[in-house]
Amino acid sequence: MEIKYEGNNAGLRLSDLTRFGEVVIQCHDNPDADALASGFALRWYLGRKGVPARFVYGGENRITKSNLILMNENLGINCEHVDSLEMPELLVTVDCQYGESNVTLFSAKNVAVIDHHQISADIPALSEVRSNYGSCSTVLYEMLRAEGIDINEDKNVATALYYGLMTDTGDFTEISHPSDRDLRDIAAFNKALITLFRNSNLSIDELRIAGDALKNTTVDEKRCYGIVEAGMCDSNILGLISDMFLEVDGVHSCVVYNILPSGIKYSVRSCVKEVRASELAAFLAENLGGGGGHLVKAGGFLKKDLIVKAGVRYEKEEISRFIAARMNEYFDSSEILYAGEYRQDLSEFAFYRKKAIHAGFVRVADFAGPGREVAIRTLEGDIDVTTAEDTYIILNINGEIYPISRSKFESFYRVTDEPYVYPGEYPPNIIDNATGERLPLLPFAGSCIATGGEGIFAKEITGRVKVFTEWDPDKYYLGRKGDYFVVRADDPSDFYVIEGGIFAKTYEKCEV
Repeated sequence: MEIKYEGNNAGLRLSDLTRFGEVVIQCHDNPDADALASGFALRWYLGRKGVPARFVYGGENRITKSNLILMNENLGINCEHVDSLEMPELLVTVDCQYGESNVTLFSAKNVAVIDHHQISADIPALSEVRSNYGSCSTVLYEMLRAEGIDINEDKNVATALYYGLMTDTGDFTEISHPSDRDLRDIAAFNKALITLFRNSNLSIDELRIAGDALKNTTVDEKRCYGIVEAGMCDSNILGLISDMFLEVDGVHSCVVYNILPSGIKYSVRSCVKEVRASELAAFLAENLGGGGGHLVKAGGFLKKDLIVKAGVRYEKEEISRFIAARMNEYFDSSEILYAGEYRQDLSEFAFYRKKAIHAGFVRVADFAGPGREVAIRTLEGDIDVTTAEDTYIILNINGEIYPISRSKFESFYRVTDEPYVYPGEYPPNIIDNATGERLPLLPFAGSCIATGGEGIFAKEITGRVKVFTEWDPDKYYLGRKGDYFVVRADDPSDFYVIEGGIFAKTYEKCEV
């Protein structure tokens, strides 16, 4: 079977940097583990290509955190602190963007940017910014992979990138992109060094910061959430405080934050299925930065310039009121619906049938015997599936993926002989949860056409709706304004959410 993959083309390739004879790699002032790992991996690549490169950082302060000093020394990173630079032929900023307030401005004949933060201003043509990645380490991992280079060829590089991702995602709790999960799972890191770095991360002062923060908590008893402001500390400390706070009776979710010169870093926790920590983190960051993570642990960052642009004064009391208002908005604006416990009045719904659109499908039995627990790694997250003879996987019009029973597949789709072309950004993989074995899903994919089936009733969502479906009662599907709430015509207890743009492409209104 012929398989084609149409993904997004990268802007900058690492090989584009090899045409410069002299390169300086710069990370942001007060570098963290992700910045050190990213610059180290880039210098390693350039060295393999015979291009000499220095790795530097500026600013008033030198690296003082124990884990970073150990990382710098044990992995041979050797990032230099400099006050000035003679104008290099090429300056590459990693884990930051040239001209930002946290990056010392050095002149250069040419500038390139490799980063994973939100774009805050104009960036040069030589740039690769992937704002949906959890770390710049992941950006370097994917760029190296695009050049055919395995990071595990050098254990120090693999260890650095693994640790950079780990620290920038709160011990992997804030991972949202499948490439982050790939780096986490694939890196053949030095376990002894990771243990050393992790156990050198907390200072006595930071321990005191955690204790002081927990003395000043705010709890909303009606909505069962808590808020804590912490002092200046590493993001891992925010996670530590969050974990402790969540153990308080009556606190079902919480956000712990600190105010930094460049923005607000925050950690989110939840212990109830009605609040996905990743979704709450993303809500807090909407239009102000970025947030994401796991069901119970997540985090994010609000950029100072975007906060101020939104009309919020960047001072302690105003920020405290702003975060509380944002939390209240989150809880008060969401309707929660449970399949099997809810019957929708269909008088305001219209009847639709699926258009004859092309899609892909996979029979689970084609890649796994029955009874295996596997995860399908997709851009939307890992989908856990217990393999069965009658389970199919649909690869929909925009690359989104969901499981379906054989009977429903045969009611809604017709198999064709055409080659399948996957339209998504990230080609999905299958991971055996027991063995860790990884297989690409697309070689098992065939083409099909939607036939319309029994049809659906649907109406546009005007607010926020959390829908717990029949096939996954423990995780909700979020519907936002402009999406559609859908009820199957042949089974009113089976309802779900379809994103607005996808709905317009896949359904058409019909007479009942």
